[in-house]
Amino acid sequence: MPIYEYECKACGHRLEKLQKISAAPLTDCPSCEAAELNRLISAAGFRLAGGGWYETDFKTGSKKNLAGGSEGAKTAATSGKDGTLA
Repeated sequence: MPIYEYECKACGHRLEKLQKISAAPLTDCPSCEAAELNRLISAAGFRLAGGGWYETDFKTGSKKNLAGGSEGAKTAATSGKDGTLA
């Protein structure tokens, strides 16, 4: 279940709530009890980094983008005909 962030337009109170995706958004502020809560858009709380199944298992051939890379990764980072890095 995702954690949603809310902010009250009336008093500025902020809160986080663990809810199902299918649950209706909250509307009543627990601080001032006004029906002024808005769901905020926020970044995910995790980041996939490094090598792993998402990086290696579902790509084929030269499409693999491995950390510490292959010659293909180095070639993609070059900018000019002389092979200098950007």
